[in-house]
Amino acid sequence: MSQTRPTAVIVLAAGQGTRMKSSLPKVMHPLGGRSLLHHAVSAAAGTAPEHLVVVVRHERERLVSHLDSLPLAAERSLLIADQDEIPGTGRAAECALTRLPEDISGTVVVTYGDVPLLTAETIDGLVEAHESSSNAVTVLSAEVDDPTGYGRIVRDASGALLRIVEQKDANEDERAISEINSGIYAFDADALKKGLASLTTDNVQGEKYLTDVIGFSREAGLPVAASATDDLWQVEGANDRVQLANLGKELNRRQCERFMRAGVSIIDPDTTWIDVDVSIAEDVTILPDTQLLGATDIATGAVVGPSTTLKDTEVGAGAHVVRTHGELAVIGAGADVGPFAYLRPGTRLGESGKIGTFVETKNADIGAGAKVPHLSYVGDAEIGEGTNIGAASVFVNYDGVNKHRTVVGKHARMGSDNMYVAPVTVGDGAYSGASTTVRKDVPAGALAISVAPQRNLEGWVQTNRPGTLAAQAAENASEGERISE
Repeated sequence: MSQTRPTAVIVLAAGQGTRMKSSLPKVMHPLGGRSLLHHAVSAAAGTAPEHLVVVVRHERERLVSHLDSLPLAAERSLLIADQDEIPGTGRAAECALTRLPEDISGTVVVTYGDVPLLTAETIDGLVEAHESSSNAVTVLSAEVDDPTGYGRIVRDASGALLRIVEQKDANEDERAISEINSGIYAFDADALKKGLASLTTDNVQGEKYLTDVIGFSREAGLPVAASATDDLWQVEGANDRVQLANLGKELNRRQCERFMRAGVSIIDPDTTWIDVDVSIAEDVTILPDTQLLGATDIATGAVVGPSTTLKDTEVGAGAHVVRTHGELAVIGAGADVGPFAYLRPGTRLGESGKIGTFVETKNADIGAGAKVPHLSYVGDAEIGEGTNIGAASVFVNYDGVNKHRTVVGKHARMGSDNMYVAPVTVGDGAYSGASTTVRKDVPAGALAISVAPQRNLEGWVQTNRPGTLAAQAAENASEGERISE
C-alpha cells in the first residue's frame, strides 16, 4: 500500500435518494449496525487523510447531527460542505473545495456516502496507483457481467484511459464494454481545481459532471488512468431497498467468513447475522438463527443460540445463552441463560449464575452463582451470590409513580411465588416460604412467611356447583369413603 496518505477525502452525500422511497435520508439507512454514511466515512477516515469533508444538502441538519454522533467524530475533525442549488457531482466537489485550504496540494480522493463495502485498503490502493504513475486523475473501475446503466471505461489500443462514456451516450461497441466507472476517483489537487473551473451545466441533465474533469485533464495533456478492482461489491451503491438488502447480505457473509477463519464456529452462516462492531473470541460457537448486534462482545468458549438476539451485550467465557433476547446486558463467565429469557438494559449476571426459562430481568445485579431459574420478573434489584429465587417470583418495583429497589443478600433460599414489594431488603442466608409477600425487611438467617391458616369448607362443591362434573366426582368420592367405612 501507499506510504503516503491522501491530502483530502471528499465524501459526497448530498443526494435525496428518492428511489429508497423513505422519510429517512438514503445515506442514514442502516447496514450491519451502521448507517451507509457511517461506513463510508469510516473507510475514508481509515486512510488517515489530512482533511475529511462530507458534502450534504438533502436533510442537512439530520445528516450533520448524525455525523456529530459518530465515534470517529471525536477522533477526527469532520468538515461539512453544503452543496448549493447547482446540481451534479462536479458541483458537489467544488463546494467541498471551499472547505479546504486554497493552496491544497497532493491527492484528493472523491467517494460516496452510499458505498458501504468500500474499504480503506481499497482507497489506499487507488492512491498508490495514482501517485506511482503521477496521474492527474485515476478512476477506480471494475469488471461486471452486466454493465447496463453504468458509465463505461473506454481505453485505447495500448490500454490507456481515453474517456468515460455514459450509458445513454454510448454507441453499440461502447455498450459492449464490461469495465465500468465506479465514480470513485483520486485527483491531483491542482488538476482537480483547474478541471472543476472548466465545468458547465451545458448538457442534457443541466448538471456539472465530475467525469468531465477527466476529459479536461486529457485534453490538457495530463496523464489519466483507470485502476481496476477485482471486488465489485466494494463499489456497489445502495440506490433502493433491494440493493440495500443485497449489500447487507454480502456484508454479513463477509462478517461470518471473517469470524470463522478467526476460529469461531458458526453452524449456519445463512441464518446468523453479525454487525460490524461485534467482537467474538476464538472457540465461540454460534448456533442457527442468531443475531449479534451493536457492540456485542462474546468471550472464548461461549455458546450462543439457537434463536438468540443480543445487542450491545457482553457474554463471558464459557457461558451458554439459548433462545434469549438481551440488550445492554452483561452475562458472566460460565453463566447459563434461557431458554426464553429476556434480559433488558442494566442486567448483570455474575459468574456461573443462571437466568432461566421465561425470566425477565431489568436493571438487575445477580451475583456469582445466584439463580433465577424460571417464570419470574426481576426488576431494579440486587441478588447476592449463591442465592436461589423460587419459581414464579415477582420483584414489585413500581408503586405507580416511582421505581424502587429490592436487595436480597447472599446464599438466601427464597420460596416459589414470592412477591418482593420494593423497597425491601432480605438479609444473607434468609429463607422464605411459598407464596410469601415480602413487605418488610427480612433479617439475616430469618424465615419469612405470610400464610393464612388453611380452611376447608366441606361439601362446598355439591352445594354451590350442583350438576357439574366436579360435583359428581366429589359425590362419588364421598360415597366411596362411606362404603369403605
